[in-house]
Amino acid sequence: MKSLIQAVVIAASLAASATAFAQSNSPITRAQVRAELIQLEKAGYHVGDGDQAHYPDAIQAAQARVAAQNGNTSGYGGSAAGSSQTGRPAVSTADWNAMYSR
Repeated sequence: MKSLIQAVVIAASLAASATAFAQSNSPITRAQVRAELIQLEKAGYHVGDGDQAHYPDAIQAAQARVAAQNGNTSGYGGSAAGSSQTGRPAVSTADWNAMYSR
C-alpha cells in the first residue's frame, strides 16, 4: 500500500511539472509556417541548396534580417557587441613571480 501511495505521488508530481512547462499559446498554422519560410527566402535563405556546412550561419543571418525588417530587435539571442581580451594574463607578471618564484 505504501508503494502505491508513493507511485501516485510521483505520477502526480510528474503530471504537474509537465503541465507547468506546456506552451500556453496555440500552435501555429501551416499558413504561418509558409509565410515565415517565404520571408526567410526573401531575406536570402534558400532551403535545400546543398550547403550543409554553413546551414546554422545562413539561417541565423536570414532570421536576423527578417527580425530587423519586422522591427523585432528584442528577445533572446542575437548578436553581442562585446569584446574580450584573450591572451592577456589574469595575474600581473610581478604578482605571478611573487607567488611562484623561489
